[in-house]
Amino acid sequence: MIYFKLFFEFFKIGLFTFGGGYAMIPLVKDVVLKYGWLNEDMFYDFIGVCESTPGPIAVNMATYIGSVQGGLFGSIIATLGVVLPSFIIIILIVTIMKKLIQNKHFTYFMKGIKPVIIALILSTGILLFLKCINHNSLNNINFDIDSIIIFLFISLSYFLSQKLFNKKMNSILLIAISGILGIIVCII
Repeated sequence: MIYFKLFFEFFKIGLFTFGGGYAMIPLVKDVVLKYGWLNEDMFYDFIGVCESTPGPIAVNMATYIGSVQGGLFGSIIATLGVVLPSFIIIILIVTIMKKLIQNKHFTYFMKGIKPVIIALILSTGILLFLKCINHNSLNNINFDIDSIIIFLFISLSYFLSQKLFNKKMNSILLIAISGILGIIVCII
């Protein structure tokens, strides 16, 4: 039964999420918490792990959650569930692309879903930021000053590298610096 649940839930997530892995995070969170596959703290910690590992975040999340719930076969089933809808949709779009591009209803549909994609990605970013500073509820705000300092330092470094040197900082370098700063702050 767990294999069917894993496949079905991740298939739904893959089928109804536009905008990539970041737009999937709220949907994955709802499913994972609903079934008790992970608690909320574990879920947010795992997002950091998914970001640090190679591969799309949605695939990493499905693989991990499937593995925790159903072992190797569970990870295969959950991963297949999340990627199969995209695979099918891409095959369909490629076969009818010329007609789709010229169809005004499809164009309107695509314009209509863009705000939702942006909202999902933005809400995920805001939720991750609030979790990073230990914001638990509107009544109880506990700021983790160390996390805020690291966040501000990394954000400032990224911004300055773009503006002063006209180059983006490498994401791997940012992750490594953040990890090192976290260790240094923890030791201090």
